[in-house]
Amino acid sequence: MGEPVPFAKMNGAGNEIIVADMRGRADRVQASAARALAAEAEVRFDQIMAIHDHRTDGTDFFIDILNADGSGAQACGNGTRCVVQALAAETGRTDFTFETIAGLLNAHEHPDGTISVDMGRPRFGWEEIPLAEEFRDTRMIELQIGPIDAPVLHSPSAMSMGNPHAIFWVDGDVWSYNLERFGPLLENHPIFPERANITIAQVTSREAMTIRTWERGAGLTRACGSAACAAAVSGARTNRTGRRVAVTAPGGQLEVEWRADDHVVLTGPAQWEFSGMLDPATGAWSRDDEKVEA
Repeated sequence: MGEPVPFAKMNGAGNEIIVADMRGRADRVQASAARALAAEAEVRFDQIMAIHDHRTDGTDFFIDILNADGSGAQACGNGTRCVVQALAAETGRTDFTFETIAGLLNAHEHPDGTISVDMGRPRFGWEEIPLAEEFRDTRMIELQIGPIDAPVLHSPSAMSMGNPHAIFWVDGDVWSYNLERFGPLLENHPIFPERANITIAQVTSREAMTIRTWERGAGLTRACGSAACAAAVSGARTNRTGRRVAVTAPGGQLEVEWRADDHVVLTGPAQWEFSGMLDPATGAWSRDDEKVEA
């Protein structure tokens, strides 16, 4: 057993998040602890956002991101908004610069409570995503699910928002596709050496789309911020949409702007659910003075 740390159970547009306060400590949340915690229905999560002391001058904190299966994640826009809300409530500040393994993230809490995160620049090169083989144009890659002459899903746009994404464009309702069945197959397809986030996207206007996402390392999710960004950027890149898009996910709506400086800004809500204490070594946790062994 280790020394427990405070945590908050939150969500960002339905994306289930745990924010763990690891400041002042040299250890980290263990992958086995994340998996044990994810098995508990009351604290089921998509990502853990572990706040550590800053490592680089000019940044406020380092964020270590873990998926529900214990694997590491490079980026999580919805989770970053949850971190901002928690820290803003504690400090009274509205602006933060975070360091992650994917780079720096600047974030701002607006007066209405919504939070914007600068997710950085998208990457389109096949080796940057990464893909296992060369595609000169990643706006559409050769990948499909279903019969070769009548595929169910095919020709996704591929890109990186610090983590790999594949966006499958569909004309019909995104709920008519069995993403729970296809998601694991596509996430682990050999074309994605680091696995990938898989999104089905339906464009409803030049300014709006609806998506569902199978999240790498987490499975079906009610929202994925980096997937919303990837879908919006890919929509503009394939001339399906403009550069500012309202993205509706099962958990709520997010606003994405692909700015002229090439940075992608994600804006949306964050919601606090409850707090407790967490053992980062084992996943044991407590809420309201009731101890739960994970």
